Amino acid sequence: MATKRCYYEVLAVARDVSPEELKKSYRKLAVKFHPDKNPGDSQAEENFKELGEAYDVLSDPDKRAAYDRFGHAAFAQGGGGGRAAHDPFDIFREVFGGAGGGGGMGGIFEQFFGGGNGGGRGERETKQRGSDLRYDLQITLDEAASGVEKEIEVTKLEGCESCSGSGAEPGSKVVSCGTCGGRGQVISSRGFFQVSQTCPRCRGTGQSVERPCTKCRGEGRTEKNARIKFRIPPGVDDGSKMRIAGNGEAGIRGGPRGDLYVVIHLKEHEIFEREGDNLYCEVPVSFTIAALGGEIRIPTLDGGMKLKVPAGTQSGTLFKVRGKGMPSVNHNSTRGDILARLVVSVPQKLTSDQRRKLEEFAELVGEEATAEKGFFQRAKEWMGG
Repeated sequence: MATKRCYYEVLAVARDVSPEELKKSYRKLAVKFHPDKNPGDSQAEENFKELGEAYDVLSDPDKRAAYDRFGHAAFAQGGGGGRAAHDPFDIFREVFGGAGGGGGMGGIFEQFFGGGNGGGRGERETKQRGSDLRYDLQITLDEAASGVEKEIEVTKLEGCESCSGSGAEPGSKVVSCGTCGGRGQVISSRGFFQVSQTCPRCRGTGQSVERPCTKCRGEGRTEKNARIKFRIPPGVDDGSKMRIAGNGEAGIRGGPRGDLYVVIHLKEHEIFEREGDNLYCEVPVSFTIAALGGEIRIPTLDGGMKLKVPAGTQSGTLFKVRGKGMPSVNHNSTRGDILARLVVSVPQKLTSDQRRKLEEFAELVGEEATAEKGFFQRAKEWMGG
């Protein structure tokens, strides 16, 4: 059999705790472990029951005195005090002044998390915010670099023109929901526990209409296509998310509108690869320019520019061109760099004259004219042959 924890430990208080501090600690822990806030969590249910038992004893002066003297033995069978027999939900309701109905958290959550004045769901706010929407938009790298204005079309729920968003047929009244009694939530029993859930009929508003609007069927909203213009700032990257306030779906019963979130996706560029604000590219360079040096033209977002190549440049050398990359989305005056990797271009076909000249060059620098022959000769020398 498991050992019962000390009631003072359960409530996280000292033995000389005052009644006010005891109640304060219970309220905090009871909200934390309430089954409505931890659906399916058996450990939270046990903690909630344990809290009720501990508070029932320590909040009663006589029981607390007996517990301080004899511990848990004071309430064992025949101990005279009787163990904490109250339903933990009864204790919860008593402490919170009767809020929350049959043990449910509806009124409690309103009281502690901004839902009103704790006076019950009958006075709850019936207006509900509309849903946020997401739109995935693909743009080019050049558009991301300069910024661009876009217009998109989205299908969303807008306020019904026929009933002005009330959901009621003209001349009909909005009344308290008959399913939840205006609370916006219904309470269902699950064995020992009672759970509050959003009312399926009024969707938590606590209200219904006598005669639903024929156009929107009482929803207060109808589906419409909307065209939205907005500007994408310079420097946005792949995966950037833009919030366009108030362009989501209309709220319920005249509630505030949701927002539209546009997620940016960059099309693959034929030349550049982007990493942060830097742009990478590969630029072919002839063997002669790489060997002798010279000027080449490299691409940029605004056309191109000349780049001086030193003599003896090796294939794969990386050149950095400062300030020619992408603008920073937070500081448009700051730009990244272009990093150009030079790749020596080898001609695939040679004329007999070109071949002869290259063979002469190879002899002058002491190289084997045939790469394969040179490799095996060097390997032979390495092995001491």
